[in-house]
Amino acid sequence: MEEENKLVEERREKLKALRAQGQAFPNDFRPAHHAGELATRYGSLDKAALEAQKPAVSVAGRMMLKRVMGKASFATLQDVSGRLQVYVATDVAGGAQHETFKHWDLGDIVGVEGTLFKTNKGELTVNAKTLRLLVKALRPLPEKFHGLADQEMRYRQRYVDLIVNPESRNVFAARSKIVQSLRDTLIAEHYLEVETPMMQPIPGGAVARPFRTHHNALDLELFLRIAPELYLKRLTIGGFERVFEIGRVFRNEGMSTRHNPEFTMLELYQAYADYDDIMRLVEDLVAHLAAEIRGTTTLTYEGREIDLAPPWRRATMVDLIEEAIGVRVGLDLGLDELRRIASEHGVEVKDDHGPGKVILELYEKAVEGGLWGPVFVIDYPKEVSPLSRDHREVSGFTERFEAVVAGRELCNAFSELIDPDEQRARFEEQARLKEAGDEEAMPVDEDYLRAMEYGLPPTGGLGVGIDRLVMLLADVHTIRDVVLFPTLRANPAEFDDPDHGATGGSDGSPVSG
Repeated sequence: MEEENKLVEERREKLKALRAQGQAFPNDFRPAHHAGELATRYGSLDKAALEAQKPAVSVAGRMMLKRVMGKASFATLQDVSGRLQVYVATDVAGGAQHETFKHWDLGDIVGVEGTLFKTNKGELTVNAKTLRLLVKALRPLPEKFHGLADQEMRYRQRYVDLIVNPESRNVFAARSKIVQSLRDTLIAEHYLEVETPMMQPIPGGAVARPFRTHHNALDLELFLRIAPELYLKRLTIGGFERVFEIGRVFRNEGMSTRHNPEFTMLELYQAYADYDDIMRLVEDLVAHLAAEIRGTTTLTYEGREIDLAPPWRRATMVDLIEEAIGVRVGLDLGLDELRRIASEHGVEVKDDHGPGKVILELYEKAVEGGLWGPVFVIDYPKEVSPLSRDHREVSGFTERFEAVVAGRELCNAFSELIDPDEQRARFEEQARLKEAGDEEAMPVDEDYLRAMEYGLPPTGGLGVGIDRLVMLLADVHTIRDVVLFPTLRANPAEFDDPDHGATGGSDGSPVSG
């Protein structure tokens, strides 16, 4: 730290001199080219062909490397598109400019005008005629500029991470492309993009604990949304037959390498569709994204291969449990027997868990992590699916699925419950659970019930955790590497337990009913 403070002081002295000369932080340099553009246009030319053209260029970027010699020096500039070498020679730039350049520091932002050529080693280079110091960087880049290895610092100082780690920049560029591709694909399929409230008087649409806030002017308690679901279905009732929203949701729950209290969700609703239709939509969307972003539907994640090409496997929750533990479970076994089976397989069951909840816990603890997939886990117990339509054939279960890839939930979807009387009964059961101490249970939303009484068409709904999707497609293994500014504890120490306090749904996986 003492050495860094000394370097900062030296740089401040240089800035002080620039201020005195009226040369600090100019804003009149306009680069005409980017490094990546020049590499694409001229990179394939040989030295002689480029020498014949001598294209004039104007570039700007952060100085990442510098080698100072006698009458000639080299630097490497980094802009948004990549890196480009700069050659500074006294006989071209002049002695005064070259001498000034020698005192600039790594991290400084520099503007350069000159002509392109190739070195004897074939590296595309700008022969600088004029150089401008556009921004004096006061802090040195970390670890001798070979990268930022400290994970905690990477998350707390993302700006430094992005400067020195091209892998991080690539992940977030891929994230942007993934979101844009999803948006473009859905709009092409006649979905309407909408925006619904992030502050809601009733937190609904998912089984999760909300964040609370207060509107002073109205003296109104509000909640950051845990899902946009009930508002989007209001729009479906209103006549928008295909709607979607991509936005942030907030869940006041645990944190880990897979959990962040705010995350991004794609949620959509399609009238006159059921969960079979939504399964086909999901596998087509993900396969299309993989081909577009990675160039193939066969990916490697954590060193293992995943084939995302449709069709994906479909298997009921109870079938998957039987495959994993060798025991057939069902609601007909009774609560005591289900508790016994769960206990035998190391699954903790709380006193207020009913049969459906025990089956879900058994699946999540003993099965889900071993599903490499992709697989659609279908037919969830009604008890844990308060917004899902009753299964058309299997009593006590609903037409709900989750897509699991690499042992993690990627999305949650179902044939929507459209019977307002049944929905009221489900809400009231959730309210009883809340009164009994379940902070994640849903309250009764009277306005949504009123809207349902006008008629919600038969509808299929879907929630996709964008962060999880980016992790998969970018082969990234912690959610904090795909969230630009993840939530961190005040103590900068890493979590001792990677799943400290974590509960389902706060990781970008849209756990809802």
